[in-house]
Amino acid sequence: MDDLTIKPKEGFGNLAFGTEIEDVIKQTGEPEDVDNFENDAEMNAVLLHYWDKGYSIFFQGDTKTVVAGIETDHPDAVLYGKKVIGMTEEEVVDLMKQNGHSEYDRDTEEDEVRLSYEEEMVDFYLKDNRVVFVNWDVLVDEEGNIIM
Repeated sequence: MDDLTIKPKEGFGNLAFGTEIEDVIKQTGEPEDVDNFENDAEMNAVLLHYWDKGYSIFFQGDTKTVVAGIETDHPDAVLYGKKVIGMTEEEVVDLMKQNGHSEYDRDTEEDEVRLSYEEEMVDFYLKDNRVVFVNWDVLVDEEGNIIM
């Protein structure tokens, strides 16, 4: 995947939320690692890790399993035209505010800070006041339909 643009509620580059797992593997290749959560009482879930490419893709759905979440630590990942990995907390807050997103929650756990923009469904994880990875997702029902 050449396009590393984070698109809240849409996807990542050319990869769209709602894409079925088989189509993602055709597009991105075989993952380096797979986590299956088939025993989850609520819904079937799979996590494909592309460690060397700097992202992981989370799938949900029983009838069809589709992209529901993405996480990246790729240094060239871009949000609103800016590289976000390595940004400070202040830079993230400013970037989001400049793009109309001023409401967020801040949580601290041990030496990690999480900035959660619930409306946009984007979380920034910081360590030593620098973004180390970003996670964004959508809500998916058991049929694999996006319900945001």
